[in-house]
Amino acid sequence: MKRDDVFAIGALIALWLLFFWRVLTPITADQASLRQGDFSGQFVAFAGYQYARLSKGEIPLWNPYNNGGLPFIADTQAAVFYPPRLIALALARLTGGFTYHTLELEMTAHVLLYTLMMYSFVRYLLRRKRGAILGALTAAIVGGYSGFMSGYPPLQLALMEAGIWLPLAAFGIAAAGDTSTLRPKWLAVTGFAYGMSWMAGHPQTTYLLTVFLLAYWAYTVYRRRWSWRKWVIGALIFSMIGGGMAAVQLLPGFEYLLYTTRAGFGYDAKSNGFPIQDIVQFIFPGIVSLFSPLYIGIFALILAIIAVVRARAWFWGGMAITALIWSFGANAALYPLLYNILPGLRFFRGQERGAYLVVNTLAVLAGIGLVYLINRGVERDHPFALRIRGWLSRIFWAALAFAGLIFALWLGSPASYGAIIQPIAFGTVMIGIALLILPILMAKPQPMIAFAALTAITIFELFTVNMAAPSTYDRVPPDAQISMTPPPLIAQVLADADVPFRVDGARGLTANYGSLYGAADIRGISPLWLASMAALIDGGLPNPTVWELLAVRYVFSDWRELPTPAQIIGRGMDFYGEVNLHRLADPRPFALIMHRAVLAESDEMAYAMLGAPEFNPRQTLILNEPVEIALSQADAMPAQVVAFAPETVVIHGESDAPALLSISLPDYPGWIATVNGVKTPIHRAYGGLSAVAVPAEDWEVTLIFSPLTFRIGASLSILTWTALFAFGVWQWSRSIRYKSGSPSPTDASMPS
Repeated sequence: MKRDDVFAIGALIALWLLFFWRVLTPITADQASLRQGDFSGQFVAFAGYQYARLSKGEIPLWNPYNNGGLPFIADTQAAVFYPPRLIALALARLTGGFTYHTLELEMTAHVLLYTLMMYSFVRYLLRRKRGAILGALTAAIVGGYSGFMSGYPPLQLALMEAGIWLPLAAFGIAAAGDTSTLRPKWLAVTGFAYGMSWMAGHPQTTYLLTVFLLAYWAYTVYRRRWSWRKWVIGALIFSMIGGGMAAVQLLPGFEYLLYTTRAGFGYDAKSNGFPIQDIVQFIFPGIVSLFSPLYIGIFALILAIIAVVRARAWFWGGMAITALIWSFGANAALYPLLYNILPGLRFFRGQERGAYLVVNTLAVLAGIGLVYLINRGVERDHPFALRIRGWLSRIFWAALAFAGLIFALWLGSPASYGAIIQPIAFGTVMIGIALLILPILMAKPQPMIAFAALTAITIFELFTVNMAAPSTYDRVPPDAQISMTPPPLIAQVLADADVPFRVDGARGLTANYGSLYGAADIRGISPLWLASMAALIDGGLPNPTVWELLAVRYVFSDWRELPTPAQIIGRGMDFYGEVNLHRLADPRPFALIMHRAVLAESDEMAYAMLGAPEFNPRQTLILNEPVEIALSQADAMPAQVVAFAPETVVIHGESDAPALLSISLPDYPGWIATVNGVKTPIHRAYGGLSAVAVPAEDWEVTLIFSPLTFRIGASLSILTWTALFAFGVWQWSRSIRYKSGSPSPTDASMPS
């Protein structure tokens, strides 16, 4: 590694420390923290559950604490086995325990890792050019501190962590196609990065990465004039490695997806994207929406345009434009076409996340554009410099006129225009600076320090707009965001040792905090929710029926009286105001021995029966299929739950006649039931819950969650990780062997 590379890496680390200084500082009065919302209610809550289970040496396959119960291993955003998450949790255990700040540090570490990988990739692309180090440094800064990477991805942590692996994956492709002979070993690097992206837990981002990698590999094959077979072989190599690494999460995740509400969404639910006017935020951040994911700074945008027009970086420019149009969703004509021809695209909402590819490709283009300017002194391009000055002049005067109009409107109504006048003024000033500086740099050859000024100005732009942005950060320390121990009202529920039971935490608990505190909530905010549980809980059934089916004992509500007998046993406050804690007078037991049943031919018919006022689900079980036993029609009786853990439930009872054991447990593949040690079928009850036939004797029912998809996926992942490790050790030993001598012919052009 050259001395200048060491300096550049040191600069990236220093800039990272500066950008996140308010997150990293030990001075409490100066600290800022990531805003509450999905970061706290989804990612902190789930990571807290993950930490609690892993600390006990347990694999969190099932989560009973949100949405009435869900397969935790299959909820992609839980990222159960994502290596950086495991490292973060291990470090937390060594330093006092899991906190809100644990995930903040994990987020910042990913930004640093991304900038280092982007630097390495662009440095490799431009390694034969003068100014490659400065170009790579600029690309890393643009990508790492753009409006995208510093906007909502820190709050949507899985999105950021799935996205940072693009530069490393692209590096592997570039190295694999760097000579006239395909070098498959470098595609293992692509496969590793691709697998890490899958494991990070945001499939939509990894899907976008997949599209990029297939396109970049196709471009590489085309540029080398290789046969299409090499494209197929290369794609299979990195796809199989990535899929094998992540199989432990992917296979359960794919299975779960088929049973979630997401599977039923149509085009209208998935086609939302940026409004066309959002492109104004390339220049004026924050004037259209809360976040400005397209903002990369005026200078970086100009450099990207130069890269396409003059350096002929057609692939990167084409990807940027395609991704931008894709990000408009149904507001442009491209997405309807892609929706109907790209396999798998129908699973994803929020097409504005295409900004991920826009910003990454523009970052690379900015580095290429800067290096073009540095090297253009050999062939001066005076007419192009004049055109740049002309266009900048027109844009500047248009921006100045727009800023003047907004200023006049602001004078008449400060409250209406106060939020946008600053970004408009800042954008106009930066265009003016570009008008002054760029024509001078392009007029004649300049020393390297002059081009370094462009990088410095880009840093100034991005850090001014995005550092500690109020849309992403609160000016409070992380300990002030949420309590990592149960608040008093929740602690009052947890003091009830007669488990299992559930709560309705739409108020008082909220979000996914049931997972953080260990309170079994029927609510939650995970984007993946079992369709059957969603239908039972949010499908329009009366609240008392929902509470009955799901064995709810406590209800948090601002109501003073519930529509079923209950007693207020506590009062407190939540985010929305005053809240009461109700204890139901006669809550349903978790398991009931039932002697009456009716048949419903579909889930929808079961829901219709449940909605009938005269139907009593405490006495009559609704089955989706006939069970060949003679029922006595006696009244239902509670069964005793003798053991309850996330993946294991043991229920004991005694019946005078054959009966059905109704269990308030979601019906989901992977649950295995035995009666007195003999495996028995689990029947679907009430359109989404479970029931087991029990004999006329003393019996014990054991339910264990052990999904086949997890066992197969774990085997594939262990095999892939072992093979990757062995391959890495072999490559390392070869490099040691040739260290003191000449490299082998196959390694002659290995990137440094």
